[in-house]
Amino acid sequence: MADIVFRHVTKRYGNTLAVDDASFTVNDNEFFCFFGPPLSGKSTILRLVLGLEVPDQGEILIGGKPVNSVSPAERNVAMVFQNLALFPHMSARDNVRFPLVERKVAEAEIEKRLADVAAKLHIGHILHKPPAQLSGGERQRVAIARALVRDPAAYLMDDPISALDARLREETRVELKRIQRELSKTLIYVTHDQEEAMSVADRMAILENGRIRQIGAPAEIYDRPASAYVARMLGSPMMNILPSVRGAGGIEAAEGTIRITDAKAPAEAMEIGLRPEDIKVRPWADSDTKDGRPARVFEVEPLGGYTVVTLAAGQARLRALLRGQPDIRPDAMVAISCEPGRVHYFGQDGGAL
Repeated sequence: MADIVFRHVTKRYGNTLAVDDASFTVNDNEFFCFFGPPLSGKSTILRLVLGLEVPDQGEILIGGKPVNSVSPAERNVAMVFQNLALFPHMSARDNVRFPLVERKVAEAEIEKRLADVAAKLHIGHILHKPPAQLSGGERQRVAIARALVRDPAAYLMDDPISALDARLREETRVELKRIQRELSKTLIYVTHDQEEAMSVADRMAILENGRIRQIGAPAEIYDRPASAYVARMLGSPMMNILPSVRGAGGIEAAEGTIRITDAKAPAEAMEIGLRPEDIKVRPWADSDTKDGRPARVFEVEPLGGYTVVTLAAGQARLRALLRGQPDIRPDAMVAISCEPGRVHYFGQDGGAL
C-alpha cells in the first residue's frame, strides 16, 4: 500500500502560512494532482511528503505509517523537480543509474531496470549523451526515468514539463498517464496548468493560499464547483460570474444581462455563474425578446474547432464558447440566453448554493 494521508497539517515560514490545516488522502495507485496559482502551497505539500520540510502541526502517513520523524531517504518516494536537477558532468545513462548505484543495487539489476525504463520512455538512443546535448523534452524524460528506475512507493512530480513547448507538453502528459497506469503506482503531480490537471488526474485538489478548497474528480469539480474561486480556476475561458438581483419572474444577472426563470433559484444568491459553453448566442430580432436578452458582439476569437465570442451586455462583459466558426462579426447585435439548469449560484461568502 502506498496511500498518502495528511491529517490537519500546517506549515509556516515565518509569518507566511504556506499550508493551512490540510487534510486529504491520496489513494494507492492513484494519479492525484494539486492545482492552484503560484504560492498557493503546492510545492510545499510535495516537500512535506518527501521529507524536505517538517510540518509545524499535524501528521503525515505513507502506507499507513507516520513519517513525520522519518528521513527523506527512508520514505522511499521519488521526486522529479521542476528544474529537473540532472548532473551536468554525467551522461544520461549515469544520471538514470545514479539512485540505484547509491543504494548499492546489483549491477545486473541496474541494467535490467535501466533497459525497462529506457524502453518505456523511448530514450535508449540518447543515453550516451550529457544533459547539455539533449533537448528540453529529452532532459525531461531522463529526469523522469531517474525517478521511475527506483521502483519507489510513490512518485512526486513538481511541474516537470512546464518548460516544454505546448505540443511536447501534450505528448508528455499522455505518456505520464500511460506509465502511471502501467506501473500501478501512486503519483502526485503539481501544476499551475488547468489543462494538464484535468487531463491526467484521477482526482485533484484546488488550492488557495495554502488551503485546500475542493477535492474531487476533475469533471465533478468542473460541473459542481464548491465556490466562485474554484469555478474561476477551471475552464478556458473561465466561468462568467456576475452579481445577481431579484426581478419579476425570477433572478437575473445585474442590469438584466440574463434573466433566470428557474423557480429553484436560491433567494440568498449574490452571484450568478455561467460557463461560456452554456451561453446560447443567436441573431437578434427586435420583435422577439422572449428567448434572450440583447448583447453586442465586442470581440471574436476564431480558434479552429470553436470560437470565443466576447459579448457586451450593459456594463457586463461575458465570454461565450461556440462550436465551429459561426458567422458573427464585431458590433453585431445578438440574443443571449442560458438554460436555468446550467446556472451556478454563489452566496455572500462565495460558496456554492
